[in-house]
Amino acid sequence: MHSLEDLKAGRLAGTVRLDLACSLERFPEEIFDLADSLEVLNLTGNALTTLPDDLSRLHKLKVLFCSENRLSELPVGIGGCAQLQVVGVKSNQISHVPAAALPPRLRSLVLTDNRLESLPEALGDCRELQKLMLAGNRLRELPGSLARCEKLELLRIAANRLEALPQWLLRMPNLAWLAYAGNPLHGALPAQACARIDWQAITLEHQLGQGASGVIHRARLLGHDAPVAVKLYKGDITSDGSPLLEMQACIAAGNHEHLIPLIGRVDNHPQGIPALVMELIDPAWSNLAGPPSLDSCTRDIHPAHRLDGASVKRLAQAIASVAAHLHGRGISHGDLYGHNILCDEHGHSLLGDFGAASFHGADGSVEARLIERIEVRAFGVLLGELLERCEERPAGLEALREACLQAEVAMRPGFAEIMLSL
Repeated sequence: MHSLEDLKAGRLAGTVRLDLACSLERFPEEIFDLADSLEVLNLTGNALTTLPDDLSRLHKLKVLFCSENRLSELPVGIGGCAQLQVVGVKSNQISHVPAAALPPRLRSLVLTDNRLESLPEALGDCRELQKLMLAGNRLRELPGSLARCEKLELLRIAANRLEALPQWLLRMPNLAWLAYAGNPLHGALPAQACARIDWQAITLEHQLGQGASGVIHRARLLGHDAPVAVKLYKGDITSDGSPLLEMQACIAAGNHEHLIPLIGRVDNHPQGIPALVMELIDPAWSNLAGPPSLDSCTRDIHPAHRLDGASVKRLAQAIASVAAHLHGRGISHGDLYGHNILCDEHGHSLLGDFGAASFHGADGSVEARLIERIEVRAFGVLLGELLERCEERPAGLEALREACLQAEVAMRPGFAEIMLSL
């Protein structure tokens, strides 16, 4: 984190990335002194109500973060930045997005947790758009022009006021990661039965990790020999949606050999915090990949080491199997990525993180089939990434990858067909 004092004293000359969080109420003019070098500007966590109309003076700016401020409108100065590709303005008070505020090379737009009731039709002119995050707003519909954004791959519209998913949305050729839970859509949530565990039976030990939706602790459970994991859920909206809906999806997913086993739901937490108890996974297991970077946008960062063909096929079979199980229960994972898959050294795997999970009918309807095949594209992307790391590609996997990635959504195989192919 940089200091305002250093900025004003000229000690940050040549800086490529500037991070300022110091209760700013006005945009410091000294930032423009960095125009010949600045590519990433992070003003998250201040008290800004506007940005300069001439923000385009930052002619090399590629990434702008201005979350957790007091903006009521997406500033039009953003739209003048010719090189700007990534804009993150979540957790403000934004109720209006002017057409002029959309930069021409926009690839990623994050407007999570604001007050939007509509979006401009000009959004459809952002033809490079790959990632659009709108969870936690008041949207009743999406602009039809968004159908023109054929490069769109990741869309988060959870926790809004949509009463239906547009048909054009379900047929977008590159859409692979979709989250829409928490809208008043038709259809009930899947059955939520699971064991109930009283808080008094749990003894928390040390913290294992913390994410946007909650905190995970190692714990002891009365009558259970092995240690367990307890996830305490937060109530805030995340970039994917509602943590409480994530918890419901974990319960509704049921049992599968490639899901982290759920022991039960916690009752009687003293602060009323929702929580789940799960089996503790051996720390020797690791994530298959790292999450996307600013540059990769929607693509995971995979380690350099190579995989053998048998491990790739085992992984593909496991993920196809668990995805078929979920969709059979009317659940779309929504975040089928390598960074959400835990693996051991032998290629055995577990799918986790239901933060972007959504629900659909399990009745074989056209909508349910299309939603499943959107997730099939995510599987195809993952399979391609695994094949790139594979020394000896198993026969048939390249053809399967191509079938999963084809632009015509309805022509992709379902997960049951993929399992048969594998």
